[in-house]
Order: sequence, then structure tokens, then C-alpha cells
Amino acid sequence: MQPVRNIVVLTGAGVSAESGIATFRGPGGLWEGHRVEDVCTPAALRADPALVHRFYDLRRAALGGVAPNAAHHALAALDRAWPGGLLIVTQNVDDLHERAGATRLLHMHGALLSALCAACGVRTAHAGALPPGSRCAACGAAALRPDIVFFGEMPYAMDRIVDAIGGCDLFVSVGTSGAVYPAAGFVEWANDRGAATLELNLERSAGSDRFDESRLGPAGELVPAWVDELLRERR
Repeated sequence: MQPVRNIVVLTGAGVSAESGIATFRGPGGLWEGHRVEDVCTPAALRADPALVHRFYDLRRAALGGVAPNAAHHALAALDRAWPGGLLIVTQNVDDLHERAGATRLLHMHGALLSALCAACGVRTAHAGALPPGSRCAACGAAALRPDIVFFGEMPYAMDRIVDAIGGCDLFVSVGTSGAVYPAAGFVEWANDRGAATLELNLERSAGSDRFDESRLGPAGELVPAWVDELLRERR
């Protein structure tokens, strides 16, 4: 294995599940009782904006009742200590990575604590309720919506993600299902680059066979152990 300098870490719902945040693909394909098609598609927003806005208002309000867990804190510790390149790419829309202290971080699917203007595209921090018809401070349009990348929309910063994976020596996937693209394809890009690939997951994912190594167990145990191992080897 080549020396590791540049790392890309992809995190999914399994990282935040131990903090009490429901995973998107729950029993029966429901997310806290809602079909994905009812709350996370452009068609849903057009058909019932009140439902969609209310759903994300509740998710936003619930953030106050959860806290970062050991996996978030371990990745933040890696961020502080790692002298090489590091990018944590999260599919999660919560703010637990930030609250743990991570800074080299990218939210590819948007963020609950942000609002997006559908008219001008400006993204602004937003912590409270966001009723349909809320006005954008930048352009004045009554077009603010949750800053969430819905199914069928392009994830954020894909150029930056592709560049980071193209230059990494190690790609690590933590708590992901391996079923949602384009994130599910990141391991293939890393393999094509010749990077080492590691999966840390509660159970085997849809893409486990694409990784050089899979370690199974709770993220709160696996991630701190891996970070400790990596930093020991660096010394």
C-alpha cells in the first residue's frame, strides 16, 4: 500500500443514527412515516409545499435534541491532526460534523440549517421555521425552500469532490448504504485512481465488494479505532 497523504471520507446516515437521527431508508422505505416521493422530490414540493416545508421544519427543530457522537468527534480529531489533504464529504443534512469541530467538510446533499432561493440560487443560514412563500433577502422573491438536494437534483460541489477523489491515496466510506448515486460510485472512482479503499459500516452495503477492506460494526466504535490506528501509523 502506498503512503497515505490525501484522504477523502464519505459519511452517510449511519454516522448520525447513533445520535438519534433517523436514517433515510427506514422500515418499509419510509422516512419517519413519509414516503421519499412525498417529501424529497421537486414534484413533492410543487404538489404540496406546506407538507414539504413542515417536514423539514420539524427535522430542523429536532437538531436541538441531538448531539455529535464518538464517530463525529473522531473525524473532527482527524481533521485537526491530519497534516495532509482531507475532505469529509457528508450525505447528511444535519450539523453534527460541524458541532464536533470538523472544518474540512462538504455537504453534498444540502443542509437543514440553510435556505435556498429557488429564484436566484442564493443559499443563506436559516435556523427557524421556513413557511412556503418566505422571501429571499437577496432578490426579494417569495421563493425560499429548504436547502436540500432532492432526488433528481444535482448534488453540490461535484467538481470539488471529483478532484479530491482523483487526488486521494485513501477513500473511506462510513455508514452509507451504497445504494444512492452518485455517492455510491465514489469508491469506483477511487479504485480507478489506485487509492486504497475502506468501508466502515454496521453491515455489508450494496457496494461492499468494491472496497479493499470492510469493517463491520457501529460507527461510534469503528471510526475512533480507525482514526487512532491511522494517526499512530503517521507518527
